[in-house]
Amino acid sequence: MVASCRSGIIAKMNGYGCIKTEIEYIRRHHRHEIRDNQCSSSLVMFIKAPVHLVWSLVRSFDQPQKYKPFVSRCIVQGDLEIGSVREVNVKSGLPATTSTERLELLDDEEHIFSMRIVGGDHRLKNYSSIVTVHPEIIDGRPGTLVIESFVVDVPDGNTKDETCSFVKALINCNLKSLANVSERLAKQDRDRTY
Repeated sequence: MVASCRSGIIAKMNGYGCIKTEIEYIRRHHRHEIRDNQCSSSLVMFIKAPVHLVWSLVRSFDQPQKYKPFVSRCIVQGDLEIGSVREVNVKSGLPATTSTERLELLDDEEHIFSMRIVGGDHRLKNYSSIVTVHPEIIDGRPGTLVIESFVVDVPDGNTKDETCSFVKALINCNLKSLANVSERLAKQDRDRTY
């Protein structure tokens, strides 16, 4: 279940949309300063797995390949802390091979993760994202609401819509993979307890 929310406007996808709770989370935690030459959006994913499990994957700045299908390798320079930098190798099929990213925020109490791209051989300049993870009940079981927002420069030769569509497609792919991995791990946990 994925919904895309822009500028407080509710957009429907697959019959789901952002409701008041999601909009409030976006207002509270997903603040980006957006310049004229930038685009921004927020995406929402409901995952049938408990928050602690989903958060354990999201917070793994040093191992994004646990759920991000386009990452083939990641090396973190120094200790894992705010300001840490990772070098990510991107799998073929994307218009990039490397990305250099800095950890901006990692809040284990509020479940907030933020990173900024600071280099690499791609066109995502001044890219910044925030991911928040929230408890949710889905089909009577503990579940998770994940919200990811971003801001990025619009490259020369592209429109805001083209840039936003490209980045949203990448994030959607990552969120769907996060859901698949999390739900598989949650099922394994349930199977072990029975």
